[in-house]
Amino acid sequence: MRRSLDILYRVSGGLAAFFLMMIGVTILGQIVGRLLGVAFDATEISGFCMAASTFLGLAYTLRAGAHIRVNLLVGRFGPRGRRAVEIWCCALGGSALAYFSVNAWIMTYDSLAFGDTSPGLMAVPFWIPQIGMSLGATILAVALFDELFQVLAGKIPEFLDAEAQAIGEEFAAAQAQPATR
Repeated sequence: MRRSLDILYRVSGGLAAFFLMMIGVTILGQIVGRLLGVAFDATEISGFCMAASTFLGLAYTLRAGAHIRVNLLVGRFGPRGRRAVEIWCCALGGSALAYFSVNAWIMTYDSLAFGDTSPGLMAVPFWIPQIGMSLGATILAVALFDELFQVLAGKIPEFLDAEAQAIGEEFAAAQAQPATR
């Protein structure tokens, strides 16, 4: 199961990178089209790619320990307090993202059922770009619940382990000690 989840997060991160690259490709396409006298509106497609890239990259970024955290506050607690805060954050975040994901999928389905299209030059069916948002939010909810189960099992959350590797084990160990004055 662990291997499957790690593959899911990496694939999601790879898709985020792909859509980020597609922003550049669509803008270059617009530039070339303008030089050749062909109308191509990259703004709309780039926006859709940006949304997909953002949402699909969230779970990978969480697992890599690159999300912004309030370590000044969490660092003030002892080990038990930190564990309680991590449990609370992962449970609340996972629940909120699960709720958001369900509603995002409902919105995606409604867009498909009603035939909603974008108002730009290219009438893109809205359900196509909404899939990236819905899928990314769902994968982030899975990642947050994955982290919650890790903490409940007494393990160090992956995002903290990745953070420790990024800043150095010695500094992380010093940060883990309660502040004494």
